[in-house]
Amino acid sequence: MATTKLSNLLSLVRDKSVWLALLAGLTLTFGYAPFNAWPLTFIAIAIACYVTDTPSLKQAAKYGFIFGFAWFSMGISWVHVSIAQYGGLPLPVSLLLMALLCAYLALYPMLAFTLASRFVGKPWQRVAMLIIGFAVFEWLRGKLLTGFPWLSFGYTLTDSPLNTLAPLIGEFGLTLLCILIGGCIYYAWQKRSATPAILMTSCLLLLFATDALLDKPKHSDKHISTLLVQGNIQQSLRWEPEQFWPTMSKYRDMTRPHWHDVDLVLWPEAAIPEIEDFANSFLVGLDKAAAFNNTALITGIPDYQLNSKTVYNTLIVLGKQHEEDSQGHYQYLHPNRYQKHQLLPIGEFVPFESLLRPLAPLFDLAMSSFTRGERIQSNLIANGLHILPAICYEIAFSELVRDNFTTQSDILFTVSNDAWFGDSHGPHQHMQIARMRALELQRPLIRATNNGITGVYDPVSEQQLTIAQFTSDVLKADVQLVSGYSFFSQYGQKPVWLIVALLTVSVALCRIRAYFLNRFEQDLL
Repeated sequence: MATTKLSNLLSLVRDKSVWLALLAGLTLTFGYAPFNAWPLTFIAIAIACYVTDTPSLKQAAKYGFIFGFAWFSMGISWVHVSIAQYGGLPLPVSLLLMALLCAYLALYPMLAFTLASRFVGKPWQRVAMLIIGFAVFEWLRGKLLTGFPWLSFGYTLTDSPLNTLAPLIGEFGLTLLCILIGGCIYYAWQKRSATPAILMTSCLLLLFATDALLDKPKHSDKHISTLLVQGNIQQSLRWEPEQFWPTMSKYRDMTRPHWHDVDLVLWPEAAIPEIEDFANSFLVGLDKAAAFNNTALITGIPDYQLNSKTVYNTLIVLGKQHEEDSQGHYQYLHPNRYQKHQLLPIGEFVPFESLLRPLAPLFDLAMSSFTRGERIQSNLIANGLHILPAICYEIAFSELVRDNFTTQSDILFTVSNDAWFGDSHGPHQHMQIARMRALELQRPLIRATNNGITGVYDPVSEQQLTIAQFTSDVLKADVQLVSGYSFFSQYGQKPVWLIVALLTVSVALCRIRAYFLNRFEQDLL
């Protein structure tokens, strides 16, 4: 038995396809922020296509899993920063948890490659099946067990020339485009044929031609002045009761010199750590100060509702709501608020909490019992502006953000606290994801965080201003609003799914035709 296991291990080590799959998955990390070497995405996918191009389902599954495991192990390694620093678990246990998470996520690309390996006929059929498989399994990755749509391939194109297609097909469409390009690169090399390159070029030309025919959102004549405040509060102090007042005072004091010359002040997620109902006098003071200076403030705050025993991760508006207002209107539970819908497992709610909470501090973090808000909520209204909000992790859910977009939405506003992840590539990926949402919807992005990356992004000019990470600072930025609507904001992912459906029908018809031709030939014999 031991000899057999050793023999299998040596066989695995000597298998060059294992190392190629591993290399391709690891390489993908450099396609995302902060590295932004986006061409590597196509190369990594092409290598993955090569190692999984086998009629053996077992081999395709093995190499697809290794590719996926390497992809997520390095790509979301920043998750381990929070587990190691705040989880209270021994290192071997925390590493095991990370391995289990990455193994789970690797199942989705594994299934996509395994599905494609069932179709080993013409190259275009396998590329089509890869597109279909990734469409289905990436969608499932964003839905099952509350969803984890992080590190989709399309995000690597945020700063590429192909980002001009984001308002047309969204990040989901860009992900499938990456599969098409990577698959065509592989088959152009493997078959020594120009046909895959011609197919790829034709698809790109068709997309760009369609995009050119559409009316583009443009800058309007309206500018607003914004103030973003980054407090840089240590994560270990954020939920200590004796630090609530110093934290609140810090944000207020950093804002005070700028009240009079901005239209909108923006504080990050839970910038006010005190329960909303207990911070009433502080909020009333802020409300009056903002209204007196003819401006509005949006801030994050936890809201524990005593009657229902529910707690929400909330954004509230203080000061002027409408341009004609002359005073503030704050009162507890006023309707001009947003309650986070897409909660983060473990960090904001604990599944099977009666079992898990006693096991380790990781499962009993402060503020880990939030209640989910409604999926569709009204935009915030601040100083006459309609603000489309998303709190932290929610910005990764394209359909959720788009479903809350309205014809009146002026600005995409997201808040976060990435102090959990230290000086890793996690916060850079988070900002990249937020910028992709701005490209999809063609609305200016304002992102306020506790310790970075805080900034504004213009999706029309693709210009970005940010505050340095791990500093206490403010950013005063002029934001030009945008008029018009992107194709994606109007139709979402429906057109991309229509293309996937047409591909599915085409492949199915070809397989059916091949089956009956084969039966006919056998009958003749």
